[in-house]
Amino acid sequence: MRASFSFTQLYVHYVWATWDRLPIITPDIQKEVYGAIIRESEQLKYTVIAIGGIEDHIHLLTGFPPTISISELIKQIKGSSSHFITDEIKPGEFFKWQGSYGAFTVSHDAIDNIANYIRKQPNHHSQKSIISTWELTPK
Repeated sequence: MRASFSFTQLYVHYVWATWDRLPIITPDIQKEVYGAIIRESEQLKYTVIAIGGIEDHIHLLTGFPPTISISELIKQIKGSSSHFITDEIKPGEFFKWQGSYGAFTVSHDAIDNIANYIRKQPNHHSQKSIISTWELTPK
């Protein structure tokens, strides 16, 4: 009898913002915030390919198994990272994510280009070379 298995090759680029686009992902906490997002993604069995952003929003590129919906992933990541920030990094200080998010499917051939775009977010924003479709989260 042949063993059966499922094969998927799925990639999604997510974008979400801080509450009212407040610049609260400051350089002093940025790496820790990204670390919390990566840890939660990996716990959910999502492979993080790239993460980046600026003070008011995050971009995340993942590969993932089809075992959890995109909305559930975002809910888990936003919830756990917000909890981590308000309880561990900056207790007593305001931090909240916006309720909305963007999610874009990515072809395997485009992974490197999108990952580079995500990793270079500060440059793109300072040079105004952003890709507007990927910056849709309302202000």
